[in-house]
Amino acid sequence: MRVIGVDPGLTRCGVGVVDGAPGRQLQLVDVQVVRTPSETELAQRLLALDLELTAAVARHRPDVVVVERVFAQHNVRTVTGTAQVAGLAMLAAARHGIPVQLHTPSEVKAAITGSGSADKAQVTAMVTRILKLTAAPKPADAADALALAICQIWRGSNLARLADARRSATGGGIDRQALSIRRAQGVRP
Repeated sequence: MRVIGVDPGLTRCGVGVVDGAPGRQLQLVDVQVVRTPSETELAQRLLALDLELTAAVARHRPDVVVVERVFAQHNVRTVTGTAQVAGLAMLAAARHGIPVQLHTPSEVKAAITGSGSADKAQVTAMVTRILKLTAAPKPADAADALALAICQIWRGSNLARLADARRSATGGGIDRQALSIRRAQGVRP
């Protein structure tokens, strides 16, 4: 499975591409941080990010795009910009018919480090170890994007199994969540 992880940000947007499957060694395919200058007009910044995200999806042809779920922060400007870029990542995937999954920062931290309250240094260290990199991905946005992709590979298949089990327990009726999760994993029902 190939996953693109997107750590959305208006100034720095991390894009990490990982190949792998649960229980197997994961492989780094690509990682980049797309930057836009804060003095540039907002519409131009969003256009630049849209072009880069769409190009990354077209170039890498992932099975799923995973985006960090935007959560409420005290700084409304920051959360608004983050939400706008998250929307661009989802749109880039939709243009290519690729499913999108969302994970919260605490879900990703728990999947990668075992603790939902891990700090950025711990996440970066574990990403470096999991992908067997010779150097830590920098800046933190790059490591966060890779962590999102790793989380999806590891947790996504478990979520699909849970949804299948729930469907079986309810008499085998159509479980729309199970179908969505299975599609995100590249499994055809």
